Amino acid sequence: MGFWVAKAPGMPSRPSRPCAARRSAVPTGSAPEKEPEMPKMKTKSAVKKRFSLTGTGKVRVKVGYKSHLLSNKGTKMKRQARGTFILCDADEKIIKKYMPYG
Repeated sequence: MGFWVAKAPGMPSRPSRPCAARRSAVPTGSAPEKEPEMPKMKTKSAVKKRFSLTGTGKVRVKVGYKSHLLSNKGTKMKRQARGTFILCDADEKIIKKYMPYG
């Protein structure tokens, strides 16, 4: 296993492939012909990180401007920016285009 064996003179460096006569021309176990399916649609990576759907199908999103420089922002702004909110209908249509299975 872990040791080196010297090859005999006149021997090929690796085993040869089986000759064409031994290989069967008919594939074994081929699947029945199916119609080609449409490719799956991909969900936008940015959308799946930032948005989620409620049970009724509305789009929920976190409030922005809460990641850094919070010392410059007012207490009222920081308090009102807690949690999540539901997008309006116009923005919801845009986001749902990028969430085909959501």
